[in-house]
Amino acid sequence: MIDGESAPPGPTGGHPVWAGGPPPGPVPPHAPAPRRRWPLWAGLGLVLTVVLCSATVVLGVQVLDRLPAGADPSAAATGPAPSPRPGDPLATTQAWLRQRIGALLDQQAGALLRGDEAGWLAVADQDAAPLVADLKRRYAALRAMQVTTWRPTVTSLPMRLEEDGRVEWRVPVTVEHCFVVPQCRTGPADLSTRWADADGRPVLVAIEPTQATPAGPRPWEVSELVVQVGARTIVATTPDQRSRLPELLSESERAAAVADRFAVGGNPPDRYRIFYAGEPEWNRWYGGGRPEWTAGYVVPVGGDHYEVVLNAKDLHSSVLDDLLRHELTHVASLPGEGHSDGSQWWLVEGLADYAAAAGRPVSRYSSLEDVRRLVAQGSWTGQLAETEPRASADAWEVSARYGIGYLAVRHLVDRFGEERTLAFYRAVVIDRRSVEDASAEVLGAPWAGLHDACVAYIRGVVG
Repeated sequence: MIDGESAPPGPTGGHPVWAGGPPPGPVPPHAPAPRRRWPLWAGLGLVLTVVLCSATVVLGVQVLDRLPAGADPSAAATGPAPSPRPGDPLATTQAWLRQRIGALLDQQAGALLRGDEAGWLAVADQDAAPLVADLKRRYAALRAMQVTTWRPTVTSLPMRLEEDGRVEWRVPVTVEHCFVVPQCRTGPADLSTRWADADGRPVLVAIEPTQATPAGPRPWEVSELVVQVGARTIVATTPDQRSRLPELLSESERAAAVADRFAVGGNPPDRYRIFYAGEPEWNRWYGGGRPEWTAGYVVPVGGDHYEVVLNAKDLHSSVLDDLLRHELTHVASLPGEGHSDGSQWWLVEGLADYAAAAGRPVSRYSSLEDVRRLVAQGSWTGQLAETEPRASADAWEVSARYGIGYLAVRHLVDRFGEERTLAFYRAVVIDRRSVEDASAEVLGAPWAGLHDACVAYIRGVVG
C-alpha cells in the first residue's frame, strides 16, 4: 500500500486538477446507476500448516481540508475539503478526492448492510463488465457470510496514475468488518482501489488483487462462496464443494466446543471461521504456496481474528474431526498477532495435538510409529526447542515432530493437570515469559529438570 505518495506534475507542468471541470457539491442520496505460522500438523498422518505472520493494520485518518503552503498534506483536519480548481496544488485535489471517495464508500457500505445490491454497485463504472461481475460476487459472498459491520476508510491520499493520456487514482482503503455477530471486535481488510472521473464524479474502475499483505487475498475477495452458520462457527466453500457443508458445519461445531476450553488468552472467538478449499482455491487463498503435505492452516487477519483453511485434497471424513480440533485450538489459544518463536513450537503444536486427541490414551496416538522412527534414527537432538520441522521435511518426519510436541504436553498435563499446563502455556506463548521463568512460577519446578523429564517420557513411550 502506498501511503501519501504524490504524483509528478501533469503534462502542462502544473499539478493535475480533477478532470471534467469543477466537481458537483455534496454527495447526493443513492440512486441506482442508469446501467458495479509456520507448519502445523494433525494426527492420522495428516500434516497441517499455519501462517503466523502479523496482519497489516492501517489506521484510518480523517479527511483533509485545504492546507497552508508547506503543511503536511497527510495531516488530518476537520470540515469539507474544497473543490479543486485549475492551478490548485496537487494536495487540494487529493484531499477532495479522499473525502469524496470516502463518502461514496460509506454509501456503498450502507447498501451492503441493508441488502441493496444496486446501491453496492452504484460506485462502479457500469461499462467495466469484469469489475461489475467482481463486485456482484463479493456482494453475494459477504451477504452469505452474514456481514454485520462494513466500515471503509481511505487510509492515505490518492496517488495519481497516468497512462496513454488516461488519468486514474490509486486509493488504498481499509475496511473494518465483522460477520454474524452484530457487536464484535472488527478486523481490517486492506484493499487497493482505482478511480477515474465520470463527468466530475469519482467512479470506481478497479479493485486490485490483495497480494502485499499477509492475509490476502481472502476467500470472499476472489471466490464465489456458499456458507452455513452455526452457533460457534461459520463454514464456507465454493459451489462445487457444496455437498461437504453439512458435515463440515457439524464437525466444526463439535470441534469448537473443545477449542473453547483452550482460550487461554481471554474469551473464545465470537465465531470460528472455516474455509474449505478445492485445489484452485488452495493455491490462491491467502497467497497459496503451502508445502505439499499441508492439510490445513490458520492465518491471523487482524482484530484478534484468525481464519482456518482446510485442504479438500485427500481430507477424508475419518480425520476431519481431529484436524478441526487441532486448528480451532490454535485459533482459541494463540495471541492475536500470531506466534513466531520457533523454540516454543513444540508447546504451541503440542497443545493443539493434545486437544485434537480428545482424551484418547497415548497408546492410540496415531504418530507414535513416526516418533519411534525419528528417535531411533537419532534425527532429533533431544531438545524440545529444536523440534520444529523443516519445510522440506518428509511427511513422516513432520508427523513425528508433532508427536514429540504432543507427548511433551501430555506429560505436563499428566504431571500438573490441564489447568496448570494451560497457565504455563499462557505465560510462555501469550505473556512471552521465558520457559525458565514460567516453569518456576507456574509449575513450581526448574525447567531444566522438567525438560529432561519430558524427553525421558517421550523416549520411554516409543522405546
